[in-house]
Amino acid sequence: MSEQSSRVKGVVNEELSKPWQSTLQDFGRTLQDTTFVVIDLETTGGAPHLGAAITEIGAIKSRGGQLLGEFRTFVDPGHLVPAYITELTGITDEMLFQSPKIALLLPQLFEFLGAPEETVLVAQNAPFDLSFLTFATRESGLTWPAYPVLDTAIIARKVLTRDEVPNCKLSTLAEFFGTKTTPNHRALDDARATLDVFHGLLERLGSLDIHTLEELLNFSKRTKRPKSPELKQPID
Repeated sequence: MSEQSSRVKGVVNEELSKPWQSTLQDFGRTLQDTTFVVIDLETTGGAPHLGAAITEIGAIKSRGGQLLGEFRTFVDPGHLVPAYITELTGITDEMLFQSPKIALLLPQLFEFLGAPEETVLVAQNAPFDLSFLTFATRESGLTWPAYPVLDTAIIARKVLTRDEVPNCKLSTLAEFFGTKTTPNHRALDDARATLDVFHGLLERLGSLDIHTLEELLNFSKRTKRPKSPELKQPID
């Protein structure tokens, strides 16, 4: 749930701090030849360790600008959906009735995502989504694959200026890049919007001479922004 993640600042996913180098077969792989999976979740709250759970998963796989597949499912969170979440997402208890538990869905999700040697995950405010996925994986007695992860919010803060966007919320970035799908707090639609935002960011990164996966992963981890006349007023 991309916008809701602003409510849970400080949620840090240890999976994001693991070295990505060990999972990549080809450090020099071009971005055009890289398989990306954009993933988005809807949940019943802000933090899994406080009892919140996943209600919907949406994911889109693409390579070279071509859509390779989509994954969407409701998830039984194991408890009632709070009223404010229903108001935000439109997801009701009735919609989740008879949906599978996350433990049954994770193997299907892993199959869709593919091997971490081949797939890079992309998410808007990735620590939020990854915290729920890794928590659910551990609770299910499974091991979360060590996927490399890119966060569109982090990349946007480095390549867009305050003159262009006042913040890096998904709705703001979607409007700026003119995404084909408007974010609406539903997992697949938000994933589609995030994919369009990601493609827009990749075009910007090309002007910074970033063309390989290794270059992009390194860029996304930098604490300092590159010097460029296009980046005079970066977003904090």
